[in-house]
Amino acid sequence: MTSADTSRPPTETGFARRNLMLPIALVAMFMAQFDLYVVNVALPVLEDSLGAGDAQLQLIVGGYAFTYAAGLLIGGRLGDHFGHANMFRAGMLAFGVASLLCGIAPGAGWLVAFRLLQGATAAMMVPQVLALITAAFPPAERPHALARYGMVMGVGAVAGQVLGGVLLQYGIAGLGWRVIFLINVPIALVTVALALRNFPQASGSSRARLDVGGLTAIVLGLSLVLFPLITGRSTGWPWWSWALLVLAVPVLAGAVAWERRVMERGERPILSLGLFRERAFNLGLVLSVVLFGAFFSFIFCLTLMLQDGLGLSPLMAGLTFGPLGIAFAVASVGGRGLVQRYGAKAVAGGTTLVAVALVATGVLLLVRGPEITALELVVPMTAVGLGNGLAVPAVIGQVLARIQPANAGAAAGVLTTAQQFASALGIAVIGGIFFQVLGSSTDVAGLASGLAAAVWCDLALVILGIWLALRLSASRRDAPSA
Repeated sequence: MTSADTSRPPTETGFARRNLMLPIALVAMFMAQFDLYVVNVALPVLEDSLGAGDAQLQLIVGGYAFTYAAGLLIGGRLGDHFGHANMFRAGMLAFGVASLLCGIAPGAGWLVAFRLLQGATAAMMVPQVLALITAAFPPAERPHALARYGMVMGVGAVAGQVLGGVLLQYGIAGLGWRVIFLINVPIALVTVALALRNFPQASGSSRARLDVGGLTAIVLGLSLVLFPLITGRSTGWPWWSWALLVLAVPVLAGAVAWERRVMERGERPILSLGLFRERAFNLGLVLSVVLFGAFFSFIFCLTLMLQDGLGLSPLMAGLTFGPLGIAFAVASVGGRGLVQRYGAKAVAGGTTLVAVALVATGVLLLVRGPEITALELVVPMTAVGLGNGLAVPAVIGQVLARIQPANAGAAAGVLTTAQQFASALGIAVIGGIFFQVLGSSTDVAGLASGLAAAVWCDLALVILGIWLALRLSASRRDAPSA
């Protein structure tokens, strides 16, 4: 195949090198999820090595999540503006540089600053992945690509704990905690080199003026929501956290009004309000929020149970999540035939399996209480992975089913922003319930009670998810093959 094929833009039959492009693009999703979760297992080491205090540790974890989630919508629209392949390569290169800075940070304050930068660079590259898939793959092949995207999303989060524990346990060249960041640098360089040859070179709509006012208002509004959600629990929910959440309402309302005026002037807004005219898009978006809020709050609370309650090391706690990650990957890829055949009904089936697994987990915690073991939790954990592995890629496919390539970046930005927002909200609210039930207790019985309370809350979300999936399936606009 000649180099001319590489520069040919995607068509209705798909981009010529799409099967080479896909694994390269998915590296970005894996790296972003990996770095979101790998720091959790490194916190004790960072506390000892850098003398980081509680507030700094919280910002090392939450700062990345904050700038990542706040910037996703903007990253998606910038991809529409400058070209998704261009933004992917720029974002990946910037992510490598930010990771290098994290790896050589001389102190905790520097690491906080570089983690904020790393999250922002992740937001530059991640929305381009879904946009490239939507534009490069014809509708008949898109479910296969989206299944792999969903698989990498879930596996990347679990791998952050599993591989993070391995890297910290055994180290590389005596680098200690720094290796969890420095390992990104060669991966980013190789990925950029491969993307230069195997990505479409179609240009974006750079002739249109970038909506700077909308960009500023949306980033500010999302920041007012995300910052207190991410830092509220560790700071004890002070008055200013509630004030920021209240202030976010008029700011976001003003952002929507601004975007509406931009559209009325015939210009391209950062947030394309036309996306929300599709009933399937709206239902799928809310369903995605429900699934992500339940899934990642479950992982968060279960991690605390395994390490603080059952006394597992970071390595062993990470390995306990291994079957969940494998099940997620197997269901994501192996279930694509079901997704193609049944569409949103496959989402309902996967979500129902998650509900059954959560019931089993809750009953197990009630019956066994402080006598529960990690091995007993593996079976329902694996079922949670299977159900989510089937449901998540199917939801993504339903949300993006009728999105035009010109708005692929904006749609991907909305979807990924909603997913990260849901993860933060789920951890903040359901994690808060976990700690409320736990109280001052530090024993296994208290942690088991806290986890049981979190599981029942997750179950309520998942039941709502089943109802939404059935509504999505009944919608006339449901497109299972898209």
